[in-house]
Amino acid sequence: MADYTLEEKEGFTVLGIGTELKSDYTDYAGINKEKADFWQAVKQDGRLDKLKAISTNEYIFTVNEAVNNKMMHYAGVMTEESLPEASRLIQFPKGEYLIVKGEAETAEMLSNMLTGMAFGQVLPEATNVAYVGGPNAAVEMGQRNGLVFGEMWIPVVRK
Repeated sequence: MADYTLEEKEGFTVLGIGTELKSDYTDYAGINKEKADFWQAVKQDGRLDKLKAISTNEYIFTVNEAVNNKMMHYAGVMTEESLPEASRLIQFPKGEYLIVKGEAETAEMLSNMLTGMAFGQVLPEATNVAYVGGPNAAVEMGQRNGLVFGEMWIPVVRK
């Protein structure tokens, strides 16, 4: 099983620019293509740079959240400010989070790897905690030795 830790976090808010994922939740190739297209668009049109400019730290959040029975995907940052382009203030609850760390060649590869490890390995095998919904995020934290590093943050409850 992939290494993970449990960490208590204060509640926090992420300002996000989002898109609805239309692929069936079991269509991983379709979902990954939609996510890749979305990230390419927010990088090319400058929306990601606008978010980064108002961020309170260096972290870039890749957030997945079910909203009104829709699968939503966001690029976000922690900030006290707002942007007209932003589509949602995403509330992360105070509580325990399952944390999976990793590094990869690109931010997209990091997000996909962390998501796969967390939901494909750690959560199915974790006997002491469960994910009960709510937003989860792959957090790009920086670069070192030519790789992007970060963590997956998933709110969990004790079983």
